[in-house]
Formats: sequence, structure tokens, C-alpha cells
Amino acid sequence: MMTMSSNEKLLPNGTTGYKLTKEDFAQINRRNLIGFQAGWNYERMQHSGYLWIILPQLRKIYGDNTEGLKTAARTHCAPFFNTSNFLNTIITGIDLAIEEEEGLQSLETVASLKTGLMGPLASIGDSIFGSLLPTIFGALAANMAIAGNPIGIFIWIAVNVVVDWFRCKQTHIAYDQGMKLVTTMSDQLNAITDAATVMGVFMVGALVSTNVGIVISAPIDLGGVTVDLQHICNMICPKLVPAALVGAVYWLLGRKGMTSTKAIFIVLIIAIVLGGLGWIAKG
Repeated sequence: MMTMSSNEKLLPNGTTGYKLTKEDFAQINRRNLIGFQAGWNYERMQHSGYLWIILPQLRKIYGDNTEGLKTAARTHCAPFFNTSNFLNTIITGIDLAIEEEEGLQSLETVASLKTGLMGPLASIGDSIFGSLLPTIFGALAANMAIAGNPIGIFIWIAVNVVVDWFRCKQTHIAYDQGMKLVTTMSDQLNAITDAATVMGVFMVGALVSTNVGIVISAPIDLGGVTVDLQHICNMICPKLVPAALVGAVYWLLGRKGMTSTKAIFIVLIIAIVLGGLGWIAKG
């Protein structure tokens, strides 16, 4: 590792004048993929992981064992930091570009940058990469696997490889573009988020119709005439019963004190009771 000791001359901005290389970005990305979340804690969450992934580069920028390095490390450890681990390297790339250019004078700007971007990037990253992509491609892969098609697992692996490649690529892009990346891509990111949200809603609807198998089997006799409630529901809207069940669970989850675990047990108990009485059956 190329570093500068504390007794060697530094530039007026407190840096060594070092410029990051491809090897530096490769090291940042390796550390990010492996250990960004490893130092997570309830007090400051990701702050130690953030510092860990860029610490070798900070040593090169400020010199090893210098006061500037210690100041930068304290600055990165001081604030609360928590964002999407799918887009965190956007902040990392912009941060290193600023510190490399302005040195110690940039630390206040960097702290404000991290505070300002962690929320919006968390919302976008977790929505797209943490929820929508797993829902869409996970459901596709799972249904193919259930049908005995091995291509499903390769689709799931390929999606995750592409996501990790994107996580690595964005570090270099953010470093090159700096703050321009945030302003020029804000509208595009919002459009991508909206489109992915709509796709996710459609996917959830498809999952309800294909994977929630429940039909009404209770026979109803009205004046000697047997009424098929399931047929009536199908005439109103195909898969109406599964949609109603999902809607009821969604309503339950919005009630105060309700958790997903409680909702699961409620559905299980009701299904066992109604199934035992013969009122519902597997569709």
C-alpha cells in the first residue's frame, strides 16, 4: 500500500496529492460487498462500515498516521449514517472525489453530503433493489423451480450478479461525476422508481392469482336450490376470494399493534377452522 508517514510534507489542504486508481476502486468494492454491514450497530448504524471500506484510500489521501487522517476518521465516525447498501457507494464515490481535491477543508461538506443523501438513496435503493427486484425475479424463479424448470435458479443468480456489478460500477461513476450525478440523475431515478413500483404492483397481483389457492366450498341450500358461491364469485371477478384474503391481511397489517407474525397465525387458525368445517378448500 502506498502511504505517506506523518513526518513527510503534505499539501496545504492536508493531503498527499494522491489520486485514486482502478486498484483503489476494486479494493473499495471488495470491502463494500463483504463488510459494509459488518459493523452495523444501533447507535450509529453503518458509520464504522463506511469508514472501513474507504480507510485504505484515506491513508493514501492524508498520509498514514497523520493528524489529517485521524481528523478525517473521526469525522466519518461522528455522525449517524444509514442508507441503502445497494446505493451507498454513490455517496462513497462523491465523498472521495471531494476529499481528494479539497482535503481537510472538505470534511464539513462531506458530513453534510452524507446526511443529505443517505435518506433519499435509502428510499430509492431499498424500494428497487431490496423489495421490487426480489419480488419480481424471486417470484419468477420460484415458480419456475416449482414447475421443475432449473432455469429459475440461474435467473435468480444472474439478477444478483448484475445488481452487484451495478453496485461496483456506480462507485467509479460517482467519483467521476461528483455532485453532478445527484442533480442530473434525480429526475431519472424518480422515474425509474415510479416505473418499478408500478411493475411491482402488477407482480403482486399476478402472485395473488397464481399462488394464493383458496375457494369457497360451503354448500348453501336456498329453498331446495344449491347455490355455488364460488361460481358466483368467479362470475363477479376471477380470483376474487384470494384477492379478498390478501386485502384482509393488508388491512390487518395496518392495525395498531399488528405484526406480520400475528397476521400469519390469524390466517392459519381461520384457515384450519374453516377448512375443518368444509367451508373453504384449496383451489
